[in-house]
Amino acid sequence: MKKTICALVLIALGACSSPASQQVGDLHVSEVWSKATPPNAPVAGGFLTLDNRGDTPDRLLRVESAAAQRVELHEMGHVDGVARMRELEQGLPLPARQITTLKPGGYHLMFIQPTQPFVEGGSVPATLVFEKAGRLPVLFQVRSMTAGAQGTAPHH
Repeated sequence: MKKTICALVLIALGACSSPASQQVGDLHVSEVWSKATPPNAPVAGGFLTLDNRGDTPDRLLRVESAAAQRVELHEMGHVDGVARMRELEQGLPLPARQITTLKPGGYHLMFIQPTQPFVEGGSVPATLVFEKAGRLPVLFQVRSMTAGAQGTAPHH
């Protein structure tokens, strides 16, 4: 009986967690996460790894989510020693046979006007929309507010 209960618990836990890697076409998506937010935060960050294993470039056109008013793709960089952020209005290019990482301080997603706080341990559903590979539903696993913290992390 104990073995049966343990097996059922493991199956249930597996159903609640997102897979380590998901695939649509030649694109493999992994490490999908976000940071927890305080109440009434105007934005939340989203991060993930995109591995284009194909011979053809693709492009992340947009991210859709009911968890925020809108989701924007951003690039963080330094110009004349000053950190600057800009929206990637044409999407994020995904070169063939390359890994592109969205992380604090670099490429990242901004969930603008979240409908509710992102709570550590929770998840945020979204859909990645690619130019060639199509659509892929994902769950952003919410980590602590300090996850991935580094000196160049974007502040909004």
